[in-house]
Amino acid sequence: MWRRSTLLALVTTLVAGGCATQQQMLDQMQPTAMQTVVNRTRFDWNCPAATGTVISREMIQPALVGPYVGGIMRAEYTIGVSGCGQRATFIAVCPEGGTGCYATGAGPFHTNW
Repeated sequence: MWRRSTLLALVTTLVAGGCATQQQMLDQMQPTAMQTVVNRTRFDWNCPAATGTVISREMIQPALVGPYVGGIMRAEYTIGVSGCGQRATFIAVCPEGGTGCYATGAGPFHTNW
């Protein structure tokens, strides 16, 4: 009985610790993601007054994980930007362990054919 409760407490601690780590990563990378999107928008729109707002954020797991294949976990932010009479939504992606983020363009990733 003692082993079972100790094991349960250990597993609960590890799971809770993993969630906190992902939240910490999201918190740490959010300013970089925001600055990346706002800088791109200010340049693309020629609008130094453009500002951004984080709409959502989440950790994205690698698409492939296995004994011989491993992807990179990444933080993904949906950021709304407005200024100079324009408004759009962008996605910022920040790879874990990287030194920066990249911003996608406004609009859908693909068109329906």
